[in-house]
Amino acid sequence: MTIKKMSQMVRHLMNMIIVAILTFGLQGISAKGIADKEILSKISQYDGYTREVRRHLHLYPEVGGQEMETAKYLKAELAKIGSFEIHDVPGSTGFYAILDTKQAGKTIGLRTDIDGLPVKESTLNGEGKPKPFLSKNAGVTQGCGHDGHMAVLLTSIRIIHDLRDRLTGKFVFIFEEGEETNTGIRPMVAALKDIHFDVIYGNHLVSHVPSGQIYINEGSIMTGMAMLSWQVFGKGGHASRPDLAVNPIFAAANILTSVSIAWNNQRDITKLVTLGVTQFHGGETWNVIPDSVYIGGTLRFFDWDEGVHSLELIKKVAADVAHAHGCNVRFGEKMTAQVPPVVNDPQVVAFARRAVGDLYPGRVTDDPVCNWYASETFALYNQLCPTLFTLVGVQNHELGTTAGHHTAEFDIDEDALQYAIGAMVKFAVSY
Repeated sequence: MTIKKMSQMVRHLMNMIIVAILTFGLQGISAKGIADKEILSKISQYDGYTREVRRHLHLYPEVGGQEMETAKYLKAELAKIGSFEIHDVPGSTGFYAILDTKQAGKTIGLRTDIDGLPVKESTLNGEGKPKPFLSKNAGVTQGCGHDGHMAVLLTSIRIIHDLRDRLTGKFVFIFEEGEETNTGIRPMVAALKDIHFDVIYGNHLVSHVPSGQIYINEGSIMTGMAMLSWQVFGKGGHASRPDLAVNPIFAAANILTSVSIAWNNQRDITKLVTLGVTQFHGGETWNVIPDSVYIGGTLRFFDWDEGVHSLELIKKVAADVAHAHGCNVRFGEKMTAQVPPVVNDPQVVAFARRAVGDLYPGRVTDDPVCNWYASETFALYNQLCPTLFTLVGVQNHELGTTAGHHTAEFDIDEDALQYAIGAMVKFAVSY
């Protein structure tokens, strides 16, 4: 046999192998003979468990930094599933658990947040229909879907644990404290820094996407966030003699007017940055000019550099306008660009879209209309490795689960949890 003929045979054999791999992928084989139908069967098997967990966590929410009972509950559920290597995170109520298959392979991180919000829950949802489950902790609610996130991860862990003998590598299950308060992410990243992750995956239930749709797209899909927090100082006095005072209210009002003008003239208008002023506090009574006024809010942005530039623009305008009024400003310690945009790795996205699309044909979308203007501490995990964050719709007009996040009316369509679980498990066991 000639060398040329042998080379042709090798190329032919390699092509056959590639076609076989692709064919098996299209037929729904995830890893070591784990078929899509088996994953779907497991999700169905644990559906009652998923709902039970979500409802318990909805009834007993805790705000960031105070999730002691939540953490106890989650650890107790892990103990029911199997034996995990559990690590508490110093200075946090968060923790992570490791499942090591003892087979050489990749290290996959799967993350959930665990905190609620200091919001009194409404008895009615976004369409004015009664909610079936209400928080029992006064003044606290799961108004962003984190109860669903925890249920999704716990059920995913059950399924992965069931399949562990046919899997390789390590799975690190991340339970992050204080996502809403931005308090748990940095201790968690510090605790995980010595683990050599190949990828970290997370998801978020969202009310602006139809129930059961799964948004997987590359690049920035959620915004970064900068906090606005500053005081304008003048000189207080009697309301009858404004000429003897230096009124910070006029200065503060002019600062906001000037910022809105600068927004259109001193920024790149092709790069979206939203300016959300949420606080304007000054004065205690009707006949006294106050010494100071407080202004607070946030910036949200998909481009980090433009977000930082916009924050510096506000600082400059505030200082200059205050000076023109005979006032001065003091910026709060937290008036910084705190969280970058959530950016998905293109190669990981391409893999996930194929894998999850095989499991749920027609449910995966990359329509950028699904991009979300909220911010997420998940963005900081890309300090450790490539990351993927998916958005799973819970919007159901018939049920009334249409209210915006962080509102008293927010609620989720529990039927959508299965798709979040399926996406997480299929990605994890396939990657």
